[in-house]
Amino acid sequence: MPMSAAPPPHAPAGELLAGRYRLERRIGQGGMAEVWVATDNDLDRKVAIKWLKTNLAGDPVVAERFRREAIAVARLSHPNIVAVHDVVIHEGRQAVVMQLVDGKSLRQLLDSQKRLGPELTIHIGAAIAGALDEAHRAGFVHRDVKPGNILVTSDGRVLLTDFGIAKGLQAGDEDLTSDNVMMGTAKYLSPEQVRGRRLDGRADLYSLGLVLYECLAGRVPFLGESDADTALARLQRDPTDLGHLRPTLPIGLVNLIHKTLARNPAHRPQSGTDLRSSLLSVDTTPPRIDGTPADPPPRIANPPTRALGAGPGIPGDPHVSAAVPVTRKYEPRHQRATPTSLPRRDNTPPSPLPIRGMPARQYQQRWTPSLVVVSSLLIAALLVAGVLFVRVNRGDDGSDFTGGTVAPSVTLNPGDQALVDPAAQVDANPPIDASPPNADGTVAAPSDVRIMGVQAWDPDSSTGEENNAQAALALADGSASTSWPTECYQDRYLGGKRGVGLILDLSAASPGTLTLETLNAPYQIDVYTATTAGSPADLDAWSKVGATQFGEQPGQVTVAVDVSATHLLVWLKELGPDAACTNAHPYRGRLGEISYQP
Repeated sequence: MPMSAAPPPHAPAGELLAGRYRLERRIGQGGMAEVWVATDNDLDRKVAIKWLKTNLAGDPVVAERFRREAIAVARLSHPNIVAVHDVVIHEGRQAVVMQLVDGKSLRQLLDSQKRLGPELTIHIGAAIAGALDEAHRAGFVHRDVKPGNILVTSDGRVLLTDFGIAKGLQAGDEDLTSDNVMMGTAKYLSPEQVRGRRLDGRADLYSLGLVLYECLAGRVPFLGESDADTALARLQRDPTDLGHLRPTLPIGLVNLIHKTLARNPAHRPQSGTDLRSSLLSVDTTPPRIDGTPADPPPRIANPPTRALGAGPGIPGDPHVSAAVPVTRKYEPRHQRATPTSLPRRDNTPPSPLPIRGMPARQYQQRWTPSLVVVSSLLIAALLVAGVLFVRVNRGDDGSDFTGGTVAPSVTLNPGDQALVDPAAQVDANPPIDASPPNADGTVAAPSDVRIMGVQAWDPDSSTGEENNAQAALALADGSASTSWPTECYQDRYLGGKRGVGLILDLSAASPGTLTLETLNAPYQIDVYTATTAGSPADLDAWSKVGATQFGEQPGQVTVAVDVSATHLLVWLKELGPDAACTNAHPYRGRLGEISYQP
């Protein structure tokens, strides 16, 4: 709740509620109630009192919702949920007596610090995920998870509060909210809430994912000109990749948050416990973002052929026989200047004597055509012309004329070329696409677009590939026993890598549908396209198509490619356990039966 600087003049400071709780100062207010610090005279302790506003006290629906909140929270007992001590009525206004938390709301923390570190974000997310799991098991959906309802104490405790619009999970629970009204705060609604569908605990986990995204990025992923635009934005697109906004974040944390923000609830963590355990297992090691190897190279690329000895001058001075190479700051290859000060060295040994005489006759290059060949061609041409002249003068049309010369057969080895008479050439290999013409006489467009090559790609490794020798096994061959496997990893998010994948080269640029089988789960897969002549060497140069594909079970993945791509990238970001791996490195991905239909 937003904090107020001081109570208004008419605030009943010092007033005694229910003969027990003495109000001291107001510390905040929301749409339904005011929050006061009070002293419990019976137990001599400080408490927080949430007191229904005067103008809402006469509304029976609001009063009942207020009462249900107290009942809901009173049923929950969790170290990360603000506890409820008592419910009282004073002057016709209901009041809930709660645990007083000495701290700030996460909203205040973000307003002052803008962004939080990954360790603190994981701590906050794990605590709230545990609190939500307790609420869900008790039969409630919070429906308003946001930074203003998360409290952080000075000693690092994190608590969830404000169950004012919580709803029961049971089908018979009555919802005391208006029809066609989205309950909650627009910036933190789940897609199910926007669509008005029945909710379960996964809606709260989506909202928590938005909170964690804001903690790391400094802003929410969806924000429009109005609350309606903001709410609808999450139905139309995926969030901007956190890894692009903040490249130093652990890759595992980025992937987990994006998984939590999946539009399909089945692709998110399925419970608060699942999300909590995944957060606590994230490797917080920052990714390597510049690609520079940490270890020195094993050898010198161009070692000197001989050592530089001492010269004839002062003892110990090096003898320099040529220009000394200078190590300079790296420049892109296209920007490097070509040295012109030193002439290019010619290693050809000088001839001791001048060249005399002429080369041997067999090594002389002759440009004069063979007189025999030319004469033969002229005689053959005269004979053919004479025969045609006679037949034409006799009235024959020459259509049945057959020359007396038979062209010899020519066998071409691979890579050879031959010049033949186009009129006499016979095509032994007709085109694959022999589609009949359309009704209007035009020839149908060729449909023989297929995968011509496949290679494994790992841009975050020193080799740039991963199990490339087995990459072709992923192509569709009707066998479930052939697939491309990744290496075995210590954690499901590839130990901090951005991902690994397969690059597919198409025979021609064409939109189409990519289909593949993933044989391990859970998984996260992105599909990228490129229209360049060669496949890009930088992940940022690829263009993502469609949404991230998630799954908790192995199965088929189908992605519509709506651009004329020349290359496709199947990018694997999350791996499943594999019995073929060791206990120390139990996670591996396997892809098979990849095909492309234009």
